[in-house]
Amino acid sequence: MSLVAGGLGAAVAAAGVSGLAAAVLPRRWRAGVVGSGTAAAGVAGAVAGGAALSGQAWRSALPGLLPLSGVRLEVDALSGWFLLLVGGVAALVGVYAAGYAGRSGTGASSRTALAALPLFVAAMLAVPAAGSVSTLLLAWELMALLSLMLVMSEHAKGPAVRSAGRWYAVMTQAGFVVILLALVWAAAACGGESFAAIRHAAPGLPGAVRGGVFVLAGAGFAAKAGMVPAHPWLPRAHAEAPSHVSALMSAAMVSLGVYGIIRLGFDLLGGGPSWWWILPAAGGALSALYGILQAALATDVKKMLAYSTAENTGLILLGVGAAGLFADAGEPGLAALALAGALLHTLNHAGFKSLLFFSAGAVVRATGTRDLDALGGLGRRMPATTAAFAIGALCAAALPPGNGFVSEWLLLQSLVQALPPASDLNAIGAPVAVAVIALTAGIGVAAYLKALGTGFLARPRSAAAEAAREPGPAMLAAMAAAALGCGLPAIAPGLMAPALTRIVGVVGGGEPLEGARRLHLPGGDAFYSPVLITAGLAVLVAAVAAVGRIAGRPRRRAAAWGCGGRPQTARTEYTATSFAEPLQRVFDDVLRPEQHVEVSHYAESAYLVERVRFQLRVPDRIETYLYVPLLAAGRRVGRSARVLANGSVHRYLAYGLITLLVVLVVGVSG
Repeated sequence: MSLVAGGLGAAVAAAGVSGLAAAVLPRRWRAGVVGSGTAAAGVAGAVAGGAALSGQAWRSALPGLLPLSGVRLEVDALSGWFLLLVGGVAALVGVYAAGYAGRSGTGASSRTALAALPLFVAAMLAVPAAGSVSTLLLAWELMALLSLMLVMSEHAKGPAVRSAGRWYAVMTQAGFVVILLALVWAAAACGGESFAAIRHAAPGLPGAVRGGVFVLAGAGFAAKAGMVPAHPWLPRAHAEAPSHVSALMSAAMVSLGVYGIIRLGFDLLGGGPSWWWILPAAGGALSALYGILQAALATDVKKMLAYSTAENTGLILLGVGAAGLFADAGEPGLAALALAGALLHTLNHAGFKSLLFFSAGAVVRATGTRDLDALGGLGRRMPATTAAFAIGALCAAALPPGNGFVSEWLLLQSLVQALPPASDLNAIGAPVAVAVIALTAGIGVAAYLKALGTGFLARPRSAAAEAAREPGPAMLAAMAAAALGCGLPAIAPGLMAPALTRIVGVVGGGEPLEGARRLHLPGGDAFYSPVLITAGLAVLVAAVAAVGRIAGRPRRRAAAWGCGGRPQTARTEYTATSFAEPLQRVFDDVLRPEQHVEVSHYAESAYLVERVRFQLRVPDRIETYLYVPLLAAGRRVGRSARVLANGSVHRYLAYGLITLLVVLVVGVSG
């Protein structure tokens, strides 16, 4: 038995045993056992992925497992990358969940939620391991249903959780329907539903069929990835789900949407014309900009991280689209570099987004609030959590020496080296893409400075923040492991070079990067040495500290000068809202914030103001202009359709007879 097969088998077994344990064990043992089993399933899946990345390919057919089609499994280097990603995140989530769900009385500790967690991990591992249309669709639907159960696990908290569940259910099922239509169309046109059959027959299909399959399936996969405009479920579901579930969905599940686009577009269909790849590139650019703008203005820390997910998946899809454009333009080297940058960013995003959601979950558990305006002072009360969030923020803001900087640098290099362009399309697209990446990086720095400065380093602005305490050892251990996971790609990104070289063969590229500790781009002068940058920053900080201690005056503790006023209090600090207000003014025409000012006067005199109440709301304008009218039209259609269902059995029988006649006529004419 190969290591790939053994790892996947062990992952499924661990997930199944953990799910069963959740159903039978008493509450005090449940979270620990299920968390350990989930972590074991993740480790096994990561081992299988690592074996596939080392060159072990594996295929298997289980004809008796499903009626008609059976189950086909097929693991190559591309599958291995996402198996490693999902497995690594699941291992961390299992450890974190043992502490997070260990407290009784929460929905996350219920039998249903704990049983669904390891099964959700198994379903996600099955997606990149699928080798046929039916197997992929089954795994995809199981993943969607189990994640919906986890999102709804704390439904008793209020209507916001139930609303998030409805949004997520509708949007994920709409995406599944278009994926189903596209893949069934491809299987019918190719004369077989296995990936091998589609791969063999796809080059001979008409261009309209190949393009239609790619557009339909790409839309469904992009919706799962949270690409704008199919993003409204992200801030709702991620905010209301338990924090370890948010981490698993944001860091792992959304990446499988990217996997679907790469697998279908580059591998199964064998690439396509430029107009295919303009769609993910343009959609990714829009997602990156819109997502980071909303993240910069959000005051709910988990919603901010959810919008950041839309930004990062947008950057990844921008890289995937650029790879397709370069491949069609006859530039396989640039295509390989862009795809390598996109794939590396999926891994880096999984690391820092897990760390950020773990930190946010610790804050929510300690304070009971997600509102940055009501936090502050956590740096003294939760120093380990604050350090973990700071590391995650450094990586997410794409600042050196964080891991996010490495992958965004690779994306930028692929676009910069495309100049002078090989085509008119690249002449326009490459500079615009460079500007998008630069702008998102700048706004991202502001967004995470806002969260870290106002939520962790300021004075406490509520009694809950004043009384905050560090979480338990299991949650802290998961945060420490996630921080270490961010460090490896940041310090030695070249270790991923052999695995990336095997994957980018689908675009006909060679070795996209060289070196272990120092990245060097073949055929160019660009290089990046994270070790030297880290050492330089450490020396600079040490030098500044030494100079300040040697040359400075002796330090004395004294109250800060308050300009003749009273001592500084939390009321005089910047809140998250006020910190982001200058940025909001810059983008007023895009965001169109809603302001409401209410002035109350004393009863004795209309000239004396008793209270001024100011409210600022920045709605999601895409949701306002797209989904609100769509939902209103749906409600109108639903009300109009009531006349069709008047309770008459004779009318219902007539509907059935008419439908049968239509089917017979269509079948005979076909």
